Amino acid sequence: MNSKKSLEIFKRFHANSPNPTTELTYRTPFELLIAVILSAQATDISVNKATEKLFKAAPTPEKMLSLGEEKLKGYIKTIGLYNTKATNILKTCAMLVNQYDSRVPNCRESLESFPGVGRKTANVILNTAFDHETIAVDTHIFRVANRTGLVKGTTPRQVEDQLMKIIPKHYLKDAHHWLVLHGRYICVARKPKCGQCLINDLCEYPNKTPFTLKP
Repeated sequence: MNSKKSLEIFKRFHANSPNPTTELTYRTPFELLIAVILSAQATDISVNKATEKLFKAAPTPEKMLSLGEEKLKGYIKTIGLYNTKATNILKTCAMLVNQYDSRVPNCRESLESFPGVGRKTANVILNTAFDHETIAVDTHIFRVANRTGLVKGTTPRQVEDQLMKIIPKHYLKDAHHWLVLHGRYICVARKPKCGQCLINDLCEYPNKTPFTLKP
C-alpha cells in the first residue's frame, strides 16, 4: 500500500476515535501488567470480570503474593490457562518486589524478563502505561494489516516492523489501539463487516463488500 493511502487510513481512524485506549480495566501499571498477562488466549471481557474482584483484594505485588497460588486461582479460574497464569503472575510479583521496588519497569528488556511476558505483552505495557510508540501485534492487528494491504507479513514481528515504518509518527502512539479495535469489531475474522468500514474505499482486500451508509 502506498504512503498516501496508509496516511489517509490513520487520519480517518483518528477522526473517528481521537483518544483510543485498551478495553482492559486497570488503574495502575501493575494492574495493567496483570490484566495483559491474563488476556493471553482470553477475551478482555472475561479478564475484566475476573480482575474486578482480584484487584480489590490484591492491587499491589505484595498483596498479590500474599494471596498464594490457590486463592489466586480462585479469582482467575474462569480464564483459560489459569493454572499457568497464576504461577507466572506470582513469579512476576516476586520479581517486582525483589528487583524493581514493586514498580513496573519502563523498559522492554526488563518486562520481557517476567515469566509469561513476551514482546507483544511488553509492547502493550510500554504503549498503554508509558506512552511509548509501539505496536503489539496480536491476531487482530496481524489480520487487519495483511487483509487491508497496509503491510504484508508472515510473522507478528514482520508485521510489527513494517507497521512501524509506514505509520506516520504522529499516529504511532494510538495506532495499536485503532487497529485492535478495528479488527475486534469491524474487520472480524470470518465475515468482515466491510459495509460498515470507514476505510472501505482504501482497503485492498479483494473480497470486500461495498460500503453502505447507516440509516
